[in-house]
Amino acid sequence: MDRVTKRIGLLDHVGGGNLGDDATQTAVIQNIKTRWPHAQIAAFSMNPADTEKRHGIPSYAIRRTRLVGSNPFVTYFDLDGDASPSGKRVVSFASRMKSCLRKHRLLFRVLKLLKLTLVRAPKTFFAELLFLFKSYRILRSLDLLVISGGGQLLDCWGGPWEFPYTIWKWIVLARLARVRRVFLNVGAGPLEHPLSIFFVMRALRLANYTSFRDWKSQALIQQIGFTARSNVVADCVYSLGTTACDTGTRGRAANGIVGISPMAYCHPGVYWKKDRRLYDSFIQKLSAFGSALISSGHRIVLFTTDIWFDSQTIEDLKNALETEIGLAQSHWITVRHVETTEALLSTMCLMDYVVTCRFHGVVFAHLLNKPVLAISPHPKVATLMNDIGLSEYCVNIDSFDSDLLLRRFSLLARNGESIKGVMAETLDGFRRKLASQFDDLFPRATPALSCGDS
Repeated sequence: MDRVTKRIGLLDHVGGGNLGDDATQTAVIQNIKTRWPHAQIAAFSMNPADTEKRHGIPSYAIRRTRLVGSNPFVTYFDLDGDASPSGKRVVSFASRMKSCLRKHRLLFRVLKLLKLTLVRAPKTFFAELLFLFKSYRILRSLDLLVISGGGQLLDCWGGPWEFPYTIWKWIVLARLARVRRVFLNVGAGPLEHPLSIFFVMRALRLANYTSFRDWKSQALIQQIGFTARSNVVADCVYSLGTTACDTGTRGRAANGIVGISPMAYCHPGVYWKKDRRLYDSFIQKLSAFGSALISSGHRIVLFTTDIWFDSQTIEDLKNALETEIGLAQSHWITVRHVETTEALLSTMCLMDYVVTCRFHGVVFAHLLNKPVLAISPHPKVATLMNDIGLSEYCVNIDSFDSDLLLRRFSLLARNGESIKGVMAETLDGFRRKLASQFDDLFPRATPALSCGDS
């Protein structure tokens, strides 16, 4: 049979510094290239420049906005914005006019409504139409579109017009372009707004193949009305090609090295749920836990799997720890800033235990066979810990305290060797299931797709 080059697009809300998302892209690319070495792969990303740099493949924007700063979740500006000196003078004049009009409330409200209906809404509408047309032209060059990220079916970040609408519009465009459509081991939830459910349900019903990374995601989607066939496999990162850890030269501590990976939970500046009191309490509890570990002879390594969201939290926890133990003992604390998945895995190789809040923090620890204690901010983390046989080493982020965390950690350390055996067994099962799934979707014998008709 003649070799046919397949053209594949990978769509993921990637590009914001989440190394779990980047690892997902890497794993999917590795699996496709292993089976179809001549496949041409492109990405659809929140930050195309970053994705292109990290993965070396052509990348396109998934939304009609351009990134400003370092995090696509937080700040966008309009593609038609004017940053020239003349543009700044216009903005200054408009600001003065707005200040003057505010003194006449009724007139201001009428003019504001007119601007929304006669200027902003039509401008946004036609700009979106242009973006959809350009996106459709790109999709027409593909054979397959894969929604490959983990947490794609949710609305906690920005409501229905962010993740749900983005997924729906790309699936509809792919259908119009006669491109096959695959949801590959995605996670779901929360989904609360009726419009979010509408977008997600319509997108899934247009898919040729659907699989979830855990049974709770599948159950949620079925609960809101999805009745088509779907599979539960595992998160794609579990299929990532990794090398064995080299721990022979690591600096030893009396009771080992503990990696602690906090998250910006409820941080008013970045998190979708904003509560300074809860954030400060979270940092205080982690600090008390870390201080107790140092007192018992452990070294602490602070790290993150989300290099933008959690960077300030790392510094906050470090400062809190130094206040607890005193600067004279601060040499027991190391902060590791990493930029890539490879650097992250190398850093985690040097750890004896991992304490993490993030889903992919658990996955990375599992890949490296490091006993892991999870502080769960979302049911997906607790579900994963249960699936890998470690549910007793998982605490809820809202209800835990430092004493509970210490008791669970002591149990983890005491049972470390048996835990490694459980982790190795479940990892092998996940990797075998994923290999079988990729073999079915991308059969080595022929490049023909096996995920249904378009």
